[in-house]
Amino acid sequence: MTTARTLLGRLAAALALTLALVAAPIPAHAVTEVESYLVDARIDADGTLHVDATITPTGGPGELVQRFATTLPTSEAREFRFTLDDVRASASGTDVPVEVATDGAYRVVTMPVDDAPVVLSYSVRGAAIETADTTTVTWRLLQGLNLPVRTFEATVAVPGPFTMVDCAAGAPGAPGACGWYAGGTHDNPTPTFHDGPRGAGEVVQVVVRFPRDAVASNQDVVQRWSLDRAFSLAPVPLAVAAGLAALGLAGLWLLRRRFLSDAEADATPTIVGTFRPVGAGHSAFEVGEGVRPGQIGTLVDGTVDPVDVTATVVDLAVHGHLLIRELPHRSAYARAEWEFERRDSDRPLRPYERTLLEAIAPADGSGCCANLGPHVGEVLPTVQSQLYDDVVERGWFSRRPDATRSALTRLGWGLLVAAAVVALALVALTTFGVAGLVLVALAAGFGLVAQDTPARTKAGAGVLAGLGLLRGHLLTQPVEEMPPGQEVHELSEVLPYAIVLGGADRWLDGLAATDRDDTPDETELDWYHGPEGWHLADLPDSLRNFITTVEGALLQR
Repeated sequence: MTTARTLLGRLAAALALTLALVAAPIPAHAVTEVESYLVDARIDADGTLHVDATITPTGGPGELVQRFATTLPTSEAREFRFTLDDVRASASGTDVPVEVATDGAYRVVTMPVDDAPVVLSYSVRGAAIETADTTTVTWRLLQGLNLPVRTFEATVAVPGPFTMVDCAAGAPGAPGACGWYAGGTHDNPTPTFHDGPRGAGEVVQVVVRFPRDAVASNQDVVQRWSLDRAFSLAPVPLAVAAGLAALGLAGLWLLRRRFLSDAEADATPTIVGTFRPVGAGHSAFEVGEGVRPGQIGTLVDGTVDPVDVTATVVDLAVHGHLLIRELPHRSAYARAEWEFERRDSDRPLRPYERTLLEAIAPADGSGCCANLGPHVGEVLPTVQSQLYDDVVERGWFSRRPDATRSALTRLGWGLLVAAAVVALALVALTTFGVAGLVLVALAAGFGLVAQDTPARTKAGAGVLAGLGLLRGHLLTQPVEEMPPGQEVHELSEVLPYAIVLGGADRWLDGLAATDRDDTPDETELDWYHGPEGWHLADLPDSLRNFITTVEGALLQR
């Protein structure tokens, strides 16, 4: 009994499944291939190509998609562009809805199809390409189809005599020969092409060449960017770059001559300082009236440097406005420290000297080297400005050198930005990238040239030439030839100028050599005092440390 019930249950389930399968809708067949792709094309005298493609799909209703390439790259960094117009479709005389979209370098045509033939029509501009004395019309009549094609045939009506026909078919990247093609013969006067079968996405490209007067070219050629093209070494871009380089270098030379070369490079030297004989084997140092170390340091390079300020501090001490006192060392390894004491002197102060003196040693007190950076840092712009005014007042520069340098620097940055923008445009849009690099190099060269010392006047050039002579004396004059009894004073007078022009070590050693006893010399110098047990022989090391400390404080401000 149980077995009979089980069998009946299984039969009922099988029957239900069978009824369900019968009742379920049977899916329609989707379009699977194109039975034939028949093209009737026409070339107009202006190069426009008109195409009517009769497409017969098989397999049932579905969707046909064809992607038309609108660009054709070449090996010369050029790109031909094609324009598709008037795209439409019909079946049995009735319009078929067509969707036309752009996907990058492709025009994508999508339309519904069934087993009935559909006619796809469109026109192409840009396919008539200029070649030597001829016009070559080339177009892939079959391309980018989403279905395989069993048979392809095409006829191309032409406006006049042609000189050549050709056909290629296969993969888009490397098509081979067509099945067969003919044209221009008694039996086949019209270009005719046949191929197939072709897989989905494969192409059939036809070529018809005409004399120039038969079909006009309507090519649309665009240069594609590449590094080789942007920086072309062809004769014209190279000549333009060379011409710009020549003109730019000439301009830089004129700039130097106008703004950065002294009025007279061979100006007669003006004696700034010399060693005047005062007896047999003895000479005294003399310097031009009012010529200070800070001024000549500014004249040499057109800039107020820390060494100019340091030399000014030592000069103020040597001439009685300031006492530099080295404080006792806290330990053998402790850093040296100094304090400044204000003094009265008959020598007039220049504005920049007065400003500097008030900062390091106020009239109502004293200062220390540890506070030199903050105190001098507050007034250093004023000191620099007054020194620039001072060298203009003396007639050594016609215009403040910092103002000239600043104006040229701003102009240099502006030129560099402009040159960079122009260079980018040339690289992106033309073949004159080398010329753009030349422009950037010239602008950078302008900026470098602008940092040179601005031009000096005739008087300034003469003083500069005289400073060359003075520097030679400072490096060669025997330090032991100072007048007897005045050695310390004379050597001290020389020292600030040697700090600026060079040779300071040998003059410091000359001062140390005047120490001929074992007696401490804490107050031997009237402008520099040392700690207890200090000897004049220690002055070179003390002052070298002092100079290094002051310049470091000024650089770190």
